[in-house]
Order: sequence, then C-alpha cells, then structure tokens
Amino acid sequence: MTDSAVRRRRRALFVFFLIPGLAMSSWVTRTPDVRDRLGVSTGEMGLVLFGLSVGSMLGILGSGPLVSRFGPRPVIGAGTALIVLSMLLVGAGTAASSAPAVTAGLFLFGAGMGGGEVALNVDGAEVERLTRRTVLPALHGFFSLGTVIGACVGIACTAAALPVSWHLAAVALVTAALFAHAYRAIPAGAGGAPDDSEQVTDAEKGQRPAVWKDRRLLLIGGIVLTMALAEGAANDWLPLLMVDGHGMGAALGSAVYAGFAAAMAIGRFGGGFFIDRFGRAPVVRASALSAALGLAVVIFAEAPVLAGAAVFFWGLGASLGFPLALSAAGDSGPSAAARVSLVATIGYVAFLVGPPGLGFLGDHYGLRAAMTVVLVLVAVAVFLAPAVATRRAAPAQPHPGRRPEPAHEVREPELP
Repeated sequence: MTDSAVRRRRRALFVFFLIPGLAMSSWVTRTPDVRDRLGVSTGEMGLVLFGLSVGSMLGILGSGPLVSRFGPRPVIGAGTALIVLSMLLVGAGTAASSAPAVTAGLFLFGAGMGGGEVALNVDGAEVERLTRRTVLPALHGFFSLGTVIGACVGIACTAAALPVSWHLAAVALVTAALFAHAYRAIPAGAGGAPDDSEQVTDAEKGQRPAVWKDRRLLLIGGIVLTMALAEGAANDWLPLLMVDGHGMGAALGSAVYAGFAAAMAIGRFGGGFFIDRFGRAPVVRASALSAALGLAVVIFAEAPVLAGAAVFFWGLGASLGFPLALSAAGDSGPSAAARVSLVATIGYVAFLVGPPGLGFLGDHYGLRAAMTVVLVLVAVAVFLAPAVATRRAAPAQPHPGRRPEPAHEVREPELP
C-alpha cells in the first residue's frame, strides 16, 4: 500500500472506533430513563443486558474465523451496520415499553461490537506493522472520544427530557453517515495474511504450538480481561451506580460517566509519551493501581462528591490496559493476527459479557458491593504487568547466500 492509502486507512479506523463509543455512551447515559420506562428492577435490567451478552459472545466467537477467511473489511462493515440498526431497535423498544425489543436491540449491538471490534483490532495491529508506529492506543482513544461526545449529548438529552427513541434515532443517522464515509478506505483482504517476516515452511508451521498454549500470551490475556472488565463495568453501570449507590440525580450520574469517558480519552491520547519513556509494563502497572484506587473510593466512600471525583482515576487507569495488551500480543511471537485476535476476544468477553453478571450481584448486594469483584481483578493486573514488557525478536537463521542480520538483544519479561 502507498503511504497515502495507509494514512486513509488509519483515519478510517479512527472513525470506526469512534462509532461504537458514540453508540454505547448514547445508550448508557439513558439507562436510568430506559429502566424507568420499562419499569424493571436492577436484576431485571441485568436480564435485559443479557441480550448484549449473548450477541457479544456470538460476535466474538464468529469474528476470528470470519476475519481469517474474508479479511477484516467485511466483518467491520457487518458489525458497524448491526450497531446502527441496534440504536433504532433499542429506541423503538423503549418507546413501546418493550423489554424484549430492547433486549433484541442490545443483542444486535453486542453482535456488531463483539465481531466488528475484534476485526478492527486485527486491522489496527496491521497498520502498526505497516507504519512501525504505535497506533492502537490512539485508535482506542477515538472510542473513548466517541463515548465523551455521546455522553455529553446524552446528558443534554436527559436534562431536556428528550425521548430516548428520538435521541437514539439521531445517533443511528449520524453513525450511518460516518460508516458510509469511512468504509471505502479499508482495503479488501487486508490483515488476514501473514507478513513476509512470518513466511514459514509447512514443516515449520507444524512445529508451532497453538497460540492459546503460549503462557505469556495467556498472561497478556489476563491483563486485558481485568482492564476490559473495569472499562465495561463503567460503561454499563456507572450512571446507575451514581444514582442508586450515591443518591445522585440522573443528569448528574450521566455527567460523572462523561468524566469517566474524558479520563479514558486523556489516558489513551496522552499515554504514548509515557509508553515511549517508561515502557509498557510500568505503564500497565501504574494504570492498574490508578484504576484500583478509583474503584476503591467509589465503592467505600460515602461522600458523593468524593466518589464522583474518584471516577477520574478509575477511567485514567482503565484507559491503556486494553490497547497495550493488544500491542504486546502482536509482537509476542509468530502469527501476529491470530495472537491479537485471541487477546481481543478475551478482552471483549470481559468488556461485554462481564457487566451483565454484575447486575445480578447488584440486585442482591447493591451495585457498590458488586464492584468489589472488579476491584479485586484489577488488583491482579498489577502483578501480571511484566507480561507486556517489550520483547525484540531474536534474529532468524540466515539463508544460504544471504548476509546475516545484525544480532539484536532479546529482552524477555520477568513473568510472575
């Protein structure tokens, strides 16, 4: 690809990461209104979110094989189309006070996001390889930027008592226009084939272990699982957590969520400086500590103002774990696309499937108590951080007649 084509492709990926963030925050900021319109309890709201879980699992499980067979482009297109349709169905279901319709809409959203986002991360890792620049944190930053924009609009719509159906219909129109604009820049068949550095003989392929047997890759998957759950829990439950757990009004609870999304965007857009200066492992460790601090204050502090302020540390800490783990997966060994797909799948399982389970815990013990599960898992990421340390590949054996490549230092992470 030419440099201009790669730049267009990168800009298109920015847009495709923006779209699900915009759609998700639009839904999340209206969850108190949706719950009231449906007349359901917290536990029943968890059942509504179960549609999101089922759709997510189907999308996640189907994405890897589809990307391997067709490349990321059609999977990205189908996933984004489902996200657009889901906004229309969730809005219509809310207007009709139909929990099954809202559940069906969330099923479409989960299928679209679960499938499309895995393909987007595979394509983003390919752009990193082509440009030899860190791209994934900025791509995920656009997801967070989308959540900030959607949250701010959602707050205004909540304050103005705009019907949820009108709000989500407008979101569907905007995301459809963005989709149509960006889709042309994603090349067909990209990201599915290995690059030249991964060309191996059939005998060598037979000697490769399955990626899911790689101990380091599984530790990276543990990091992305915990940090994605920290992000997903906020995306699904933070407004209700502030309303039910700390006595805030619906608009103020949405404003706290907007603060979380802003912290995520700040961390992702500004994280490159710290990654280049300190490396991935120290940044992941500091991120996990920040998220744990924020969660602990939100859970145990009684002052609503203090809890709302602590959300900033929660968001800042959760911002970099996911993209950094994906970057680490991409350079953890051969078959980079398969490695990124596996870790992205683990992350999206936690991101999309974990939060509904928190709803069932919240119905029995309260949402603040349910968040202690997230707190404990995030604390585990502090000890898993060495798995993402930069590892340079050892030189391959020279072919006959070819000058040997200069040796490079191999720096293995100290695994727990």
